[in-house]
Amino acid sequence: MTLVYFAWVRQKVGTGEERIDLPPGVATVQDLIAHLEKRGGGYADVFGNPQRLRAAVNQEHAGLDAAISGTDEVAFFPPVTGG
Repeated sequence: MTLVYFAWVRQKVGTGEERIDLPPGVATVQDLIAHLEKRGGGYADVFGNPQRLRAAVNQEHAGLDAAISGTDEVAFFPPVTGG
């Protein structure tokens, strides 16, 4: 699985992209967020409050309940605001 991070999410976790093996029991974006939060440090800061995040699975906006697989690309980014 490829994880991609944008904006302050990238700054907090310290990388823009990484590859991981999908952990057992991780089947949704929400499950992945919970797994990433357990890494601690910047990951805990970012993923400890999922309401501050948006996600995309294979470049399509996705809700926290979206199913994921080990071949997916999952991106995390802050909500976009305009003005």
